[in-house]
Amino acid sequence: MGNFMSSMVLSGDTSGAVTVTVPAIAGTNTATLPAATGTVMVSGAMPAFSAYQSGSAQVVSANAWTKITINTKEFDTNSNFDNVTNYRFTPTVAGYYQISATIQYGGDSTTGASIYKNGSIFKVGHFSSSGAGRASTVSALINFNGSTDYVEFYGYCNVTGTVATGANSTWFQGVMVRAA
Repeated sequence: MGNFMSSMVLSGDTSGAVTVTVPAIAGTNTATLPAATGTVMVSGAMPAFSAYQSGSAQVVSANAWTKITINTKEFDTNSNFDNVTNYRFTPTVAGYYQISATIQYGGDSTTGASIYKNGSIFKVGHFSSSGAGRASTVSALINFNGSTDYVEFYGYCNVTGTVATGANSTWFQGVMVRAA
């Protein structure tokens, strides 16, 4: 057997270096770098999902945070969003994720949106008050461990309210921004 190179170091003209390491798996891997200045991210496993509530409108109780049953996927690149049983996103790749959600109610009410992480309230978004068709949004950058961490989407209404359904009314999305 000959000598095999498992990594390559490229030194900068004045300082710094880039190390390219070949993964210890069989096969050929290709990384194509775009023409860009600054930091370039390359990853084949950056989970993303987009889902919304469809079908029968969900009724939420007055003055209580209620988990929203986001049941229709638009896409789920790594099969990490459960839209059947738990209505939660559990990424299997550790890192930082941008998570966003919007809920719309059909009646005149005060409404809110929140992200729960691992079963507890984590971030509360915008509250809307009075007027028919109110929408509330929440968005947060969240660190996930890649194994047990998960998030769910909760809505709040000061009266018993009906959640609007459809891809542009009540939705939940997430995307990996960078590795941990």
